[in-house]
Amino acid sequence: MTTREQRAQRVRRERRGHGTGCGVSWAEFREAAPGFAEAVEQRFGKYPHHVLATLRKDGSPRLTGLEADFRVGELWLGMMWGSLKARDLRRDNRFALHANPGSDNGMDDGDVRVSGRAVEVTAPDVLARWAAGAPDGGTPEKFHLFRAEVEEVVWVGVEREEIVLRIWRPGHPLRVIRRGDGDAPPDEESAH
Repeated sequence: MTTREQRAQRVRRERRGHGTGCGVSWAEFREAAPGFAEAVEQRFGKYPHHVLATLRKDGSPRLTGLEADFRVGELWLGMMWGSLKARDLRRDNRFALHANPGSDNGMDDGDVRVSGRAVEVTAPDVLARWAAGAPDGGTPEKFHLFRAEVEEVVWVGVEREEIVLRIWRPGHPLRVIRRGDGDAPPDEESAH
């Protein structure tokens, strides 16, 4: 099989939501952009509950609540056995996880989203280790566990009089886009 055929086959699998895309583990993201990754984790750590977007069978979006769990170099997505969001991810593993914006409109710590693919973990020893270290200590006997393969991390916030976007994707430097209120085009820079 030629490289071109392999690439076409991978694209077809990814469109169906199977296999992995170009995602990386949370540890690889942390290694590539340590300060940014720490800020994102802190933002998620501010509140326990966040919003997970998955795709329904008909392709329409589904939004549900979820606790994000950053441990052992991974972003874990744990959920109740047989839940609709778990069924969605088993069918099409693309997801987006949006950090809880909080109770007011201050957005002091920015607006954060992580997207990628969720890889289901079924190995009994990994499930047992994850359950033993779960922060709430109340993991049900049977549950679904997914490991996130990060494909994009976005932080949007306000600094001085500018809207600032920080965007990270595997294999690319952290992009920083600054936009003011006027008609001037946004300024873009790469942070290394």
